[in-house]
Amino acid sequence: MHKEIVLTTTIMNKIYYLASCDTCRKIIKSLPQNHNLTFHDIKQDPITVEELEEMHRLSGSYEALFSKKAQLYKSMDLKNKSLTEADFKKYILEHYTFLSRPVFIIDGKIYIGNSQQNMLQVMKALG
Repeated sequence: MHKEIVLTTTIMNKIYYLASCDTCRKIIKSLPQNHNLTFHDIKQDPITVEELEEMHRLSGSYEALFSKKAQLYKSMDLKNKSLTEADFKKYILEHYTFLSRPVFIIDGKIYIGNSQQNMLQVMKALG
């Protein structure tokens, strides 16, 4: 007997955010009511290697996902080190604060950070 296995992948729209971040909370409040986002609080539920690799695949670089505004970035004096893509990946996986937030994945596209331009694109994508 021959069984056919059909794999269906549903694109899950997601927001990676920090619940304790005022900016993230403000952005979440401003989202359209009918959005279909899955919420992922990166402090309560750290991102996995697989999730980070998916973000990397969509963004093209770990540096694009890395927050140079993080207090740890300054306190660890990372701005005076020349960091590689492997370093950016390692730091993001080590501590949630290094992920630039929020990160939206909507219909297979990634939107990183809270710039006004980025948020306009997110609202358009969710619209």
